Amino acid sequence: MVTDTRTATAAQERPLPATQFYSVEYPGYVQPSSIHLALRNLGGPSSLENAFKRGAAKNEGLLELNFQPGNPFAHPIPGDIVNTSNILFKVTKRRRRKADGDKSPDAFAGDYTLEAMGIILKSARFRSMADYQFQPDMSDPVAQLRVAMNRMDVDAVRRYTISDEKEDYSLPLGESNRVEIDPQLTDQTLCRSNLRLFPPPLFSRQGIPQNYNFKANPASMVATTADEDTGQERKPTISFGDSNVPQNPSPGLLQARSTIKQDLLDRVVNLLEQRPIWTRAALYNQFNSAEVREIHNSKVILPLACYMFQDGPWRDTLVRFSYDPRKDPAARFYQRVYFRNANHPMSRTSVVTRRQEGRSMEQEETAGIEQRKSHIFDGLTITKETAAFQLCDIVDPMLKEMIEREEDLRETCDERDGWYSAHALERIKTVLRHKFFSLLQGYVATKEECEALLEQSGQKKTQVTRIGKRLKYGKHNMAKGALRPEDAAAARLQATLERNARNLQTTRRVGKHG
Repeated sequence: MVTDTRTATAAQERPLPATQFYSVEYPGYVQPSSIHLALRNLGGPSSLENAFKRGAAKNEGLLELNFQPGNPFAHPIPGDIVNTSNILFKVTKRRRRKADGDKSPDAFAGDYTLEAMGIILKSARFRSMADYQFQPDMSDPVAQLRVAMNRMDVDAVRRYTISDEKEDYSLPLGESNRVEIDPQLTDQTLCRSNLRLFPPPLFSRQGIPQNYNFKANPASMVATTADEDTGQERKPTISFGDSNVPQNPSPGLLQARSTIKQDLLDRVVNLLEQRPIWTRAALYNQFNSAEVREIHNSKVILPLACYMFQDGPWRDTLVRFSYDPRKDPAARFYQRVYFRNANHPMSRTSVVTRRQEGRSMEQEETAGIEQRKSHIFDGLTITKETAAFQLCDIVDPMLKEMIEREEDLRETCDERDGWYSAHALERIKTVLRHKFFSLLQGYVATKEECEALLEQSGQKKTQVTRIGKRLKYGKHNMAKGALRPEDAAAARLQATLERNARNLQTTRRVGKHG
């Protein structure tokens, strides 16, 4: 056994200078002769000074890297100012020759001196991906107008006129721009586009690259089902216009059945046997939080038990295999109505916040039990700020009576209103909106208010129908072909609530003076 008899010596302490520096991680080669070009691409010294200034506002701290300064159509790379605790060192190398006359590379030795210059408190980094670049024809009048606006050239802006459309959307390539292409690949004259397309302010919203290692997402699986008559493969998500519905899960999913918890799958299948259509929230409320997490993370349990509609009155609902709600009038009770409240964004309380507020385990369990009723609307309580309910989960007496009424039903299912007539479904939505937003305001809407609102909407039925015909129905719209957009309905409802509150206050004041 060899023992190291050398004694360890403490490293010499050196003072750290208090001089503060800022650094820029420039994504390019910078030499002493090109420092002025790098500063120009960053917007100049003033731009760097504003970005690193203490207490700078968010808009002042914006730093952009332009590889083509002065070109308004070149998209820059945004930078981020981050706090750091780095030390700036100055490294000095002194070269000396080992032996006289020896010119080999190994004949030179160097003495390195390391000196701390100060601390780096902030650094500018450019980690975002460069956006797609498109350079239009700068001789075009629109391009010249953009340059004039960038330079604040008022005279050039005033001289701009809209030229006549020549419809010369393609021009033949000149000899200098002609590309060598095999004549057998084309029998047409080579042309270049002249559509006068100008780039948008941003092409891609994806700024950070994803480290996917050229592999598919292991959590995603392609699930298809084959039609028994045609043999055509179908995905478990179908459109309202598809003629058939999936009968069974795909063979690929059946192979993954051994990797999941069978008891959870059996419970989901049993729930779908009891009720053929569920919203995701209603189904999750039948399980505890750990089971919901397992179902959500598995990505296989739900596709093994049901399929989904991507549009129509059952959009985003979980439907039992082989069950077609478009052929069963009783499926009207499972139709889904949805409208959002833009003035009350959803917020999820973190675990840290709950601990700081001192919530006990009993309070947490009580909150969990109440949350399991979030898919039910009774007209008296509210558990969330976004309304998405199936009609069968609405237990409010007035709404339930309107839902179970059989006078205004269709003989065939409609893509927009399902089995209800447009008038009947609109009345249900009107009352539901009013009751829901009234609860958000802090009071319970009365039956008299709802009846007055229905009477008022009935008087404006002609006008509302005329407005609805101008809407462009989208494939993924929840109320496809709805008579009025969700945001406009929320704004009108908000105005109605405020007007009713003012009228109530006026009535109370008159009663007191009387």
